[in-house]
Amino acid sequence: MATQKPEQANLDVAVWRGGADGGYRNYLVPRQDAQTVLDVVTWIQRKLDPTLAYRFACRVGMCGSCAMTVNGKSRWTCRTHVAKVLTDDRLQIGPLANLPIVRDLVTDMREFFDKWTRAKGQFAPTATRRDDFARVAPATTGRRHIDAAIECIGCGICYASCDVVRWNPAYLGPAALNRAWTLQNDVRDADKEARLRAVSGDAGCHACHTLASCTEMCPKQLSPTASIAGLKRATARAALKGAL
Repeated sequence: MATQKPEQANLDVAVWRGGADGGYRNYLVPRQDAQTVLDVVTWIQRKLDPTLAYRFACRVGMCGSCAMTVNGKSRWTCRTHVAKVLTDDRLQIGPLANLPIVRDLVTDMREFFDKWTRAKGQFAPTATRRDDFARVAPATTGRRHIDAAIECIGCGICYASCDVVRWNPAYLGPAALNRAWTLQNDVRDADKEARLRAVSGDAGCHACHTLASCTEMCPKQLSPTASIAGLKRATARAALKGAL
């Protein structure tokens, strides 16, 4: 069981309460060894204020649902240890940026996932269930591109960290474009031309300023920046061929 440190008995924690017009409320939380930010939020909800709204599920970094803004940066709170992010024994915990606030630490993810749809993020098969399984060699260039980007779990941290989304809310965002890139490299997919048209507009891959905030903050250590660069090359080649 975690023990309380006598020399640092309490944390001063500011938590966002309310909707978009809400504000931060301060709580004193006991400091413990190996304490995560999610532990802090859970302690507040269970011990101090049961009305606090937040999301979590797995607690081991597999689902991404506990993503929040911690001291100004988007993070998985279940994998973020308090000792690594404290500023003068203080924590500020808020909802993810660039998304509408439902209440407290809960954001509305519909627009985030709607953009996956607009980027043609669904697999379009070229075969039916009556056909044999497709066999894709692991060493092919396309498969290597997919392997480098496929582990995205849609947590929204890259989206919340993206300055272009903040400047241009219509921008599809790094997660949707990363997903489009994986499908664009899948030899079994039938929707490549339509997908390139979907990601080549003003709100698509060319809106990216290559600031690489998405790559820097991705908890899965993926590089949406590289995926977006791949889409830029692919759309340029398609335009030269007159396909766009």
